[in-house]
Order: sequence, then structure tokens, then C-alpha cells
Amino acid sequence: METHQLWNVSFLNQIIDTMANGLFTLDARGKITSWNNAMERITGYSAKEAVGQGCNLLECSQCYGKACPADVNKCGVLEHGKTEARECSLLHKEGYSVPVIKNARLVKDETGQILGVVETITDLTELNAMKEKIEEAKVRLKEVYRLGNIIGKSPVMQNVFDAILAAAKSRATIMIQGESGTGKELVAGAIHYKGFPSDSPMVVVNCSALSENLLESELFGHVKGAFTGAHKDRQGRFEEADKGTIFLDEIGELTQYMQVKLLRVLQEREIERVGDSRKRKIDIRVIAATHQDLYDLVKQGKFREDLYYRLKVFPVHVPPLRERREDIPLLVNHFIEKGNQRESKNIKGISSNAMKKLINHPFPGNVRELENAIEHAFVICDSGKISLKDLPIEIINHTAPGNQPAMDSSQSITFSQVQTQTLTKEALLNLLNECDWNKAQVARRIGKSRTSVWKYMKKWGIPLQPKHTI
Repeated sequence: METHQLWNVSFLNQIIDTMANGLFTLDARGKITSWNNAMERITGYSAKEAVGQGCNLLECSQCYGKACPADVNKCGVLEHGKTEARECSLLHKEGYSVPVIKNARLVKDETGQILGVVETITDLTELNAMKEKIEEAKVRLKEVYRLGNIIGKSPVMQNVFDAILAAAKSRATIMIQGESGTGKELVAGAIHYKGFPSDSPMVVVNCSALSENLLESELFGHVKGAFTGAHKDRQGRFEEADKGTIFLDEIGELTQYMQVKLLRVLQEREIERVGDSRKRKIDIRVIAATHQDLYDLVKQGKFREDLYYRLKVFPVHVPPLRERREDIPLLVNHFIEKGNQRESKNIKGISSNAMKKLINHPFPGNVRELENAIEHAFVICDSGKISLKDLPIEIINHTAPGNQPAMDSSQSITFSQVQTQTLTKEALLNLLNECDWNKAQVARRIGKSRTSVWKYMKKWGIPLQPKHTI
């Protein structure tokens, strides 16, 4: 049977030229003997320019911790037989540095005679650029939570700023109270980032989003076999927040059982994972938030009094937007700037009558509702300035109390109608259908939080998505 040689020089060269990584070879004298297409792209030197030159052509910044030697006999590859992959930089033909990972290996024949060296080069330019973008994104994310990025010039907001600065200096437990949409999480973030190093964790948990069992596992973690589906040990959010802050939003929704467990954490500063008896110490600052009147819940017997006082060591009240109307123009301009960046638009501002309408609107959804209104306007606006017609219909149609226009039966339900009557399952279903089952939009229409909408849906057995028939 005739045997065919699998490899030949031409075939091998084609393979090498298709590689994404740079590859070149040196002979026993240290002269470059081959140079693939990727090396041409990475270094700027063509194969014709490189072949016959020494590898010091690249001016590698690291070769066994030293500059690349001019004498091949002093090369560390000859002594050690290979180099470990390491980050370094090469000098491009145009004079700038190229970050790379460099690897080299000595090649010998069957008798142990040195044939040469094979070196591979991985270009890190794009990877490093991506890393820089990620770090910049992290910085921007943290800046969103810093004090200077909470918008407001009103006296009530100045009081909030003062409270943030005072709270940031302390490790005391903080209670943030305010209506839905006022920016309680933003305040919590500002307190954290003003008081902790930038790399300290801030962990956010919405206490109303999970059932009791799931919330317990989420907060405290669990050990393998603690319950069905617990296939391995899992760290809880309290442990994740060690040396940092845990923000417990909607704290008023905790069950009595979870209230007892949280009280023990605040008292002992230690936790037990679900299914485990070992106590684990934690070093955290707790910030809680609620839109409810916790003291009223205490009087109703729905919230533990001892936990209430443990949480309310340092209270911070975030005012509703209707109590800081002078901040609305600042907020509108801020949201327009954000919208321009997000949508790549160039909207210059907002008309005077549209701004007047916004300033006079009650905003039951507070700053969140205002931001959503500007986002709505961005979708519709077809000029360089937001006008009255670009605003959501509930804002356009709103009039001052006592001057409500008559509505015919064909008009859709708005938040003002819902507020003057008890919300029913039928009314909620109508709103969900009108808003294409967008829970956030429904929440704005009725002046409540998305969490409240979910609770109504759960109470009345309404599915999260509409049931489509075929």
C-alpha cells in the first residue's frame, strides 16, 4: 500500500499563516527564518523585512526578567529550553508598544542538536482595551451612586445630602424611608461609596421579590443537601457583603420568621447557612429601606418593635417629588442628557409649556415616573426639543383637583381614576392589556410600585404574562 506524506512545507506554511496568533522561528544562530501573517499584523514588519534579523528586532520588554539580549548565546531559551507564557510588550515598527503574551520553546533533533527556537505571540491590544472599558464602566456605575450625582438643589434635598454625609462616617444601621420611586437605593449607594473604599462590596436585596424560603437561602446561603436542589454549598448575600454594605429594600415585607432571623444578625453580627449549625462572623453595615410606615406596622403587630428600633438607629427621609418641585427642571435636563447618550440623539431641551406641565404634575411615582416620562418623550419626539405632545397621556390629561374634565365611557382608565376608586381585578386586567402587560407602565398609571402590581396580580391569580390562544 502506497504511503503518502501527510505534511509538506507548503501545506504547513498555509496552516501557520491562518493562525490568529503570531508565530516565528529562529535558527541556531538566532536569526529569524519564518514569520507568519499574524506577526506582520502585530509588529508591522513584513516577512521580507524580518527574516534574517535577530529577535531583538522586536525589543521585547521581558525575557526572563531582562531585556532581550543581542547575543543569541545569552538567550534564556537556550539555557532553560522554554519560556513560560508571560505578558510583555513589543515595539511596533511605527514606534508604539504592543501588549502581548510571549511564549518560546527550544527545538532539538533526535541527537540533541539545537535546530532553533519557535516563538508565539498573542496580541493583547483588544483584550486590554476591553478591560479598560469594563473598568471605566465600573467607575461610571459607582459615580452614579456618589453624592454629586444625586440631583437636587431644594432645601429638603440639602437635608438629605447632609444626612448622607453624616451616615457615611458611621457604621450604624441606617433606615431610609420614602415613597416608591424617590431614589432610596441611590441614597443607600451614596452612603456606601462615601464611607467605604471603592472596592468594598455593596449587595442589594429586594425583600419583597422572593418567598420566605427563597429569601432565607438568598440572604444566609445554604449547605449542600439542605433542601431539594441544593447540590452544593452556596454563600449568601450577607457573606457576600462582608467588609461592605448590604442594602435591604422593602424591609417592611419581611415575614415574622425572617424578622427574627434579621434581628439575630443585627445583634450578633453572625449568620448560619440554611442546613448548617456553624456560625460565621460577618462585618457588614446594614442599610434598610421601605416605602411603608414601619411604626404603623409595629402598632398593627405586623412588624417587631425590637427590630424596628434596631433598624432605625439613623433614619434618612427621602422626600417625594411633589415636595421638591424646584428640582424638576434639573432632573429633566439630567434625564435628557442621559437619553441623548443612550439613544444617540441630540435633543436640546424641553418646551416651556411641557416643563410647566411637568412641574405641576403630582408624580405619584416620583423621580422614577419623571424619568420614565422623559424616556417616553424620547421615543415620540421627532424634533430637537421635547414638546407637550411628546409626554405620556396621563401627564397631558392631568388637571388640578376640582377641575377634572368629564370623561366619556370610551376613555381608558388612568391613574387618577384608579386613585379615586378601589382597584379591582377587572380594572387591573384592563390596565395590563392597555399597557401591553408592562408592569412598570401599569405601576406609573396607578401611582404605585411595580412590587405592588406584582402583589395584586399574585393576590388575584393573574399570570405574569397574558395567555395567548392559538
